[in-house]
Amino acid sequence: MTALEAIRWRQGPPASLQLLDQRLLPLQTVYINVGGPSESWHAIKDMAIRGAPAIAIAAALALAAELVNGGGGTQFSSPSAVQEHVKKQMAYLVTSRPTAVNLSIAEQQLTALAAKAASAPGATAASVTEAVVGACHAMLQADVAGNKAMGDFGAKAILAELTARGRSSKAPVRALTHCNTGSLATAAYGTALGVVRALAQRGALEHVFCTETRPYNQGSRLTAYELVHDGLPATLVADSAAGALLAAGRVDAVVTGADRVAANGDTANKIGTLSLAVNAQRCGVPFYIAAPTQTLDPNMADGSHIPIEERSPSELTHDIDGRQVAAPGIQVWNPGFDVTPAELIQGIITEKGVIERLQDGTFDVRGFMASHGLLPPQSGSAQVPCSTIPGFRALDAEGVRGYLAADPELARRIGPSRSEADWQVREVGDGNINYVYIVKGPAGGLVVKQGLPYIRIARDWALTQERARFEAEALQEQARHAPVHVPAVHRFDAQLALIVMEYLPPPHSIVRGQLTAGALLPRLPAHVAEFMAATLFGTSLFALDTIRWRQQQARFQNGELCRLTEQVIFSDPYRAARVNRHTTPQLDAEAAALRADPQAKAAAAALKAKFCELQQALLHGDLHTGSIMATQETTYMIDAEFACVGPIAFDVGKMVGNLLLAFFASDGLASAAEPRHRQRRWLLQATEEMYSNFTNTFVSRWTTAVQSSTAGDLCPADIFGPEAAGGAEALQVAQATFLLELLPDVLAFAGAVMIRRIVGIAHVADLDTISDPDIRAVCERRALRCARELLVNPQRFADMRAVAAHADAARTDGAQPHFALQTES
Repeated sequence: MTALEAIRWRQGPPASLQLLDQRLLPLQTVYINVGGPSESWHAIKDMAIRGAPAIAIAAALALAAELVNGGGGTQFSSPSAVQEHVKKQMAYLVTSRPTAVNLSIAEQQLTALAAKAASAPGATAASVTEAVVGACHAMLQADVAGNKAMGDFGAKAILAELTARGRSSKAPVRALTHCNTGSLATAAYGTALGVVRALAQRGALEHVFCTETRPYNQGSRLTAYELVHDGLPATLVADSAAGALLAAGRVDAVVTGADRVAANGDTANKIGTLSLAVNAQRCGVPFYIAAPTQTLDPNMADGSHIPIEERSPSELTHDIDGRQVAAPGIQVWNPGFDVTPAELIQGIITEKGVIERLQDGTFDVRGFMASHGLLPPQSGSAQVPCSTIPGFRALDAEGVRGYLAADPELARRIGPSRSEADWQVREVGDGNINYVYIVKGPAGGLVVKQGLPYIRIARDWALTQERARFEAEALQEQARHAPVHVPAVHRFDAQLALIVMEYLPPPHSIVRGQLTAGALLPRLPAHVAEFMAATLFGTSLFALDTIRWRQQQARFQNGELCRLTEQVIFSDPYRAARVNRHTTPQLDAEAAALRADPQAKAAAAALKAKFCELQQALLHGDLHTGSIMATQETTYMIDAEFACVGPIAFDVGKMVGNLLLAFFASDGLASAAEPRHRQRRWLLQATEEMYSNFTNTFVSRWTTAVQSSTAGDLCPADIFGPEAAGGAEALQVAQATFLLELLPDVLAFAGAVMIRRIVGIAHVADLDTISDPDIRAVCERRALRCARELLVNPQRFADMRAVAAHADAARTDGAQPHFALQTES
């Protein structure tokens, strides 16, 4: 019998009872016959392997088995190859059960050990493999020893508490337990059931009651089996009978296991534990948690942050043979765990001792761990910000694979069941902020985007992970107004700051890359204009009443990313900021002149005030050619993490500025064989067309809303509608005034955006891919001249055609043709 079979026992005990008499032996000596990580992952996910300690041990043994069976290290080319393999496999395994913290700790320990072994002097692939396998074996041995110590501490604590409550110290204990916490949930002996066994060994156990533990029946199938095998006096009760049992005075103490214990003592355990704790308190029965210190999570403040896994509805609607027993169509809520508040717990029993409850009803879990030297060391450089989301973990490619495979709804979008080994996972993020993965399989693909607690291009620059929520909700809101131009959001995971969204297959690609390669996208201007008009109008007071508008303001208080925008666009380029960069020494004089330009500084400050104060509509917040994916026929807006309520002109100005940057860069990307005359003409025409389509569509939606009495509170139909006295004329005046005020702001924002992309922290590929710094500097210098005029004197331009003419003049400036730029002084 393999170790997996020894742990599994889904349908009952193994054929041979001899195995239980030598519980430890199969796990110690037969682990090389265990299936690999893929089989172990599914066994954990399907609850064939369950119990937080057993999950961690089984995962470690699965890794060890794969390493041993694969050649003991000979299958790897180097120590670093072993290290990378261990990292990937453990990242995959940890996605199988998010609530149990033991598996995450095992992942951290084995990954760190592999890295240390690989960096040791004289390390070989075989030595690293041997170190990892030895560590897995040591985890098994430590679990057994820890369980026995926990049992002793628990038995003493319960007897002492009952004596303090007036019971005779010689009176045997009647205990109640829940789920399975014995040899079948650990390496051997057990946690809560280990406490029961320790009481029996002391001659202090009168009787033990175990609940059936619906809906998976771990109590009736597993705990009852262990109790009968050990010959302990035991009775099985229905979950719903436990309260009556306690009320009848037939229980002296309740002891259960735990899958995670928060820093204040709040505890997650199998569903039904909370009911037992509430009933125990009502009946004056002490309630204990028994869990190894690996289950303690000092970084999770309280139980409200513990992720609760929801099980398949079929566990309630069908019997174990797959026959439906519930009414077809009934809705199901089937959480696998619940959280017991600390104040309901008498004590938390560990292998290091019992954590006592404080006077305020909580537990000092962190203090207990610190006193026993158990707090994990801080990982990484002190300069790298740490996540503030309890339970967060950064996913690599294998972690993403495991995360998606763990969710049947997401997994089916990629491939059939258990096909994840064939999925292609690659990191494709080329932006400045987040990590982005594309996952493809036989049935399709998905995009996974995760926000780490720092900026991707500057890891010492902390950044809120709440940006993932803002992006997910912004994409969903934008999809309401412009569904054909926004990818669908399939899942938002707040704990992992992660979004799973629609995969846009080839030939979709980032517009900036296409423009840099010389492409023309004839439908892009109209599509972008349609998206901006639909989303900006639909989220403004032109379409909303003031209550919904204020709710929107509160919902999208994206303060940290707004502050980042304010800093990098309106402030940093005009001072000697540490993060600034430019083509040097070619643009040294221009950058210095900008920092000393009083008109540019004043204009940027005024523009910053408008960005902060003018809250007109829900903005994409970072709309540019790098946040758009397109083909010749379709266009999608992505990357909305900067979404906020702000001035309508901002999104429009960013698009204008980025099209003009592409226009100025085209000279440096051109050659004698490909002069790009046509692309340059198209880029100026696209800028004009986009703005014209945007204003026409926006005004058209405005007029239609007023005429149909669906307009928002800014221009209601009873004031501006055709039936109101002077309403039609008032609407025309309002629309003309809006457009008159809009253009200068659009141009000023465009100028500011262009400037920051040349002398600020984050540049654009359009210019950065010009390999010759002298040629690049010429293009950037021309763009700066144009941008400053837009920023400082936007009122001089009557329309976007005048802007295009100004850009064209700034580009030539009496210089030679594009492919001879190097001749310009």
